[in-house]
Amino acid sequence: MYRDLTADIERVLLTEEQIKERVAQIAKKIDEDYRDREGKLVLICILKGSVVFMADLMKAVTIPVDIDFMKVSSYGSGTSSSGNIKILLDLHREDLDECNVVIVEDIIDSGRTLAHLTKYLELRGARSIRTCTLLDKPERREVDFNPDYSGFVIPDEFVVGYGLDYNEAYRELPFVGVLKPCVYGK
Repeated sequence: MYRDLTADIERVLLTEEQIKERVAQIAKKIDEDYRDREGKLVLICILKGSVVFMADLMKAVTIPVDIDFMKVSSYGSGTSSSGNIKILLDLHREDLDECNVVIVEDIIDSGRTLAHLTKYLELRGARSIRTCTLLDKPERREVDFNPDYSGFVIPDEFVVGYGLDYNEAYRELPFVGVLKPCVYGK
């Protein structure tokens, strides 16, 4: 049975058009930064939340690009991070030493996941590593970490849509919205 997910949204934080415009700007910057760089450009999507952002970003980048995927968990169930980073789907590339990697993430809260992945891929021998996030919540940062490419700095509110979920729901919304606290028990 169909349920209108938008009824659970307190307010739209970022419209579909705002996101599209910002993704194009990030892609242009990536093009500029990697156009003349030696090695392959590889965008690594952190599943599952980043898949929508990654799809739009890779279409907007105009230089040749490879894509790959990793699945990492730092969340238990619900809304809070466990603080433990687990790699659930690892990267399997023989050519990592030839790759300029851009890790594509949907949102940065504590910064622990991307800080961990950056070090992990450095140890694995990536030629270079940068990070890209659609959403950044710097006031939630627990480690000294700043993304190389950032779409939007947002307030410390629970957001869903454009790939972001709450218990696997809301990913398909074309915008980023603030979820009503009553939905997730606050």
